Amino acid sequence: MVDITHKNTTLRTAIAQASVKVSKPETIEAIKNDTVPKGHVFAMSKAAGLLGVKRTPDILPDCHPLPIEFTGVEYEIDGLDIHVIFTVKTIYKTGVEVEAMHGASVVALNMYDMLKPIDKGIEIHAIKLLNKKGGKSDYKNKFKTDLTAAVVVCSDTISAGHKEDKAGKAIIEKLKSCEISISEYVVIPDELDAIQNKAKGYETMGVDMVIFTGGTGLSKRDVTPEALLPILNRRIPGIEEAIRNYGQQRMPYSMLSRSIAGTIGNTLILALPGSTNGAKESMDAIFPSVQHVFGVLRGARHD
Repeated sequence: MVDITHKNTTLRTAIAQASVKVSKPETIEAIKNDTVPKGHVFAMSKAAGLLGVKRTPDILPDCHPLPIEFTGVEYEIDGLDIHVIFTVKTIYKTGVEVEAMHGASVVALNMYDMLKPIDKGIEIHAIKLLNKKGGKSDYKNKFKTDLTAAVVVCSDTISAGHKEDKAGKAIIEKLKSCEISISEYVVIPDELDAIQNKAKGYETMGVDMVIFTGGTGLSKRDVTPEALLPILNRRIPGIEEAIRNYGQQRMPYSMLSRSIAGTIGNTLILALPGSTNGAKESMDAIFPSVQHVFGVLRGARHD
């Protein structure tokens, strides 16, 4: 199956439709009057759909098992057509489009099975997705992409040439995938003054975001938060919480990170862990959603 461990959990909704076409008006009347020999068509078919949607990953090999947290079944009669409207909701990392279409098809198939003794001309057609929301595509047009970023690696060992940087390069890779231009990539030692000068200098240059990696741990030389906190105009705790929460779900030591986020003027300042995985996971936790901050800084309203 596709690896979704890097994705964030969000509310996902999908609405699908299946249509059942009967061949005579008497079939519709039998459904309405509850005179179908096999029982109440709508109630039993709804029950079949509720059971079927939970078994979707048992039937489709590449479908992830996920919690089904709401299922709704509605019927619309239009002449000889009966439209099944099937809604599925979950709070998870991936969408429920397949589950909704599978549920709608099971409802339609159960209706066919119950009605075939009284109508030999029934057809099932138009199984399709009507709507979905909750995934990254819902917010794609809300994220600013005409942005610039500077990546600053804070490390005594890397700046001295004793170790290769990987965390900064992982950050750059994520930024490029979000269509953000890299204005500068630099390695500096763990020095308070050097860190502050970089942050202030990039803000003066009009760089949209400055991402520091390294120096957020608990050793004596980890001074990135101490350097940045005094010069931030405003701190953004929600970003920090999102980073640590995402990381803690993946490894037990993320709670020890002192990642920070805030602004200097209209420049976003981020301080992320110096490990490659820590930096990569921190970026996955907040991008591209964090790009919405730039619309707000430029006067756009929250949606």
